[in-house]
Amino acid sequence: MARSRTASSRRRRAAALTSVAALTIGGTLLAELPAQGADKPRGHDVSSHQKNVNWQKAKNKGARFVYVKATESTNYRSPYFSRQYKGARNAGIVRGAYHFALPQKSSGKAQASYFVRNGGAWRRDGWTLPPALDIEYNPYGKGKHPCYGLRKSTLVSWISSFSNEIVRSTGRRPVIYTNARWWKQCTGNSRAFAANHALWLARYDERAGSLPAGWTYWTFWQYADSGRLPGDQNLFNGSMAQLKRFAKG
Repeated sequence: MARSRTASSRRRRAAALTSVAALTIGGTLLAELPAQGADKPRGHDVSSHQKNVNWQKAKNKGARFVYVKATESTNYRSPYFSRQYKGARNAGIVRGAYHFALPQKSSGKAQASYFVRNGGAWRRDGWTLPPALDIEYNPYGKGKHPCYGLRKSTLVSWISSFSNEIVRSTGRRPVIYTNARWWKQCTGNSRAFAANHALWLARYDERAGSLPAGWTYWTFWQYADSGRLPGDQNLFNGSMAQLKRFAKG
């Protein structure tokens, strides 16, 4: 995920995933387009790493949706969030906000509340994606404590607490961003969320591959950490009309 802190944390996360291969279709190099994505709406996610995004240029290059980092834990709000979030909407791009979880720092409820107050709200306007929870390998553990030093059952309870506060505050369950390896290692492959939470899968490959337990399909897929659009590259698993319906709820 495009976070606001160190580049090394991004490299550590990317190392846990596989590399996407370059493809050539009709003589055109589509270096970041996976085999499963030729007919799906393109999107991306950004944070303060991308700073002042040229949103009209991104739209011209194919951006149809974007997730913008709003918050982390209960003490960080991206200084670029408002201009990125508003800029995407002004360019006619469907946008949503995401929160980077640090579950060892405070409760799920506390972090969800902070997120909603600082950009994670949702409106039934067809342009606002549901709030998203980014929960994955600990980027600050220097290779240690990938599960934040917490038990599997504790992490499952934390995610539940976060989700319950989000739905109470916004009326929507959060989209969950994660990858299958972390989910298995750190939640014990919990099936508790698949029935009512959309999956935003992180996997850098030509194909989405195995999903976290319980989910039978992905809604969003982050398949590369660079490409034609600013930030990480994503696809939506449906048509543009379905994307708009998903945003509207």
